[in-house]
Amino acid sequence: MTGLLSAAHIALVEQGVSAIVASRDAALRPSVMRAVGARISPDGQHVTVYLRPSQSHQLLADIAATGHVAVVFSDPPSHRTLQVKATAATLRPAGPQDDAGLRRYLAAMQRAVGQVGYGPDYVAAMLAAPPHDVVAVEFTPESAFDQTPGPHAGAPLQQPRATP
Repeated sequence: MTGLLSAAHIALVEQGVSAIVASRDAALRPSVMRAVGARISPDGQHVTVYLRPSQSHQLLADIAATGHVAVVFSDPPSHRTLQVKATAATLRPAGPQDDAGLRRYLAAMQRAVGQVGYGPDYVAAMLAAPPHDVVAVEFTPESAFDQTPGPHAGAPLQQPRATP
């Protein structure tokens, strides 16, 4: 495989970890919101995060205006954390094709957050999103960083080597 993310990084995102989405406006003022879902393609070249427009108006406006997005994926029990960034993110309404992925993400987050002491009802409330109030943010990661607490936090990821 060639690309920015290793198989381990792709697996981390795919397992359904916490996703926090950020952007900024033209004056560099930040905007941030918790995603209600996330998915990554098997090759790591396509990431989709889901936001509620009713809760993330400024963030969505910033992404639409600048294309800039940064997403932090963090595993609650271990604090393993990955940050990916892009400058050409696009928005689209979520549709029925996204429903299964959103359900998988919710179940995965219920398992992960359950390991740190919060029940499934808490997570269901935190990620509740009526279908008419969900937008997909799609992008190809252009840069990525290890954000796991410790000596390598903030370090850019090294390009994985191609496998023959």
